[in-house]
Amino acid sequence: METDLAAENLQTIRTLMERAAVYRRALAPIMVWNGIVGIAGGIAGSCTRIDSDSAFILFWSVTALIAIIGSFLLVRRQALKDSEPFWSPPTRRVAQAILPPLLIGAAVNVIGYIWFRGQIYLEATLLYPVGWLFLYGCAAHAAGFFMTRGMKLFGWVFILLGCVLLGSRFPFNIHYSPFVLMGATFGGLHLAYGVYLYITEKGKNAA
Repeated sequence: METDLAAENLQTIRTLMERAAVYRRALAPIMVWNGIVGIAGGIAGSCTRIDSDSAFILFWSVTALIAIIGSFLLVRRQALKDSEPFWSPPTRRVAQAILPPLLIGAAVNVIGYIWFRGQIYLEATLLYPVGWLFLYGCAAHAAGFFMTRGMKLFGWVFILLGCVLLGSRFPFNIHYSPFVLMGATFGGLHLAYGVYLYITEKGKNAA
């Protein structure tokens, strides 16, 4: 039994290495999609009168859900296009790697929505974006162990941004528009990375 498990793990690792280029191409439309959703969320939130913590958390939870559903459909389409099973061993490895921080984020959102419900102090708009940056950065960094190296660096960008924002907010009391912040980070960074992947992929094909 242990021999079979070791052989399966070895095959999974070999498959991940062989398909690194394929995953890189599939990642580009996902990043662009998430970037568009993030920027649209930032614009919509800025134009909407959201004056409570619970509404802020709910708004971005729904926005994240839209981004996840769209990403799922893009991955599924890529799997069908390549005649591969969607829930393959490599996909399971990536899902297992990113699940802990994403699950923590979902739990914190639910608890925060219940805790802040009815309050209008807007405390969550100061802390939640930073927490989301940390958790998402950890998820992207974990996924990078099974995908391209750029995903690790992408995750570190989110983590370091969270550190900078946390440091600038509390010791120096610098205020940011929470919707502009979310749109610029989750939207802008995803879109920029997706465009980078498209450009570099075209460059490799041309070469």
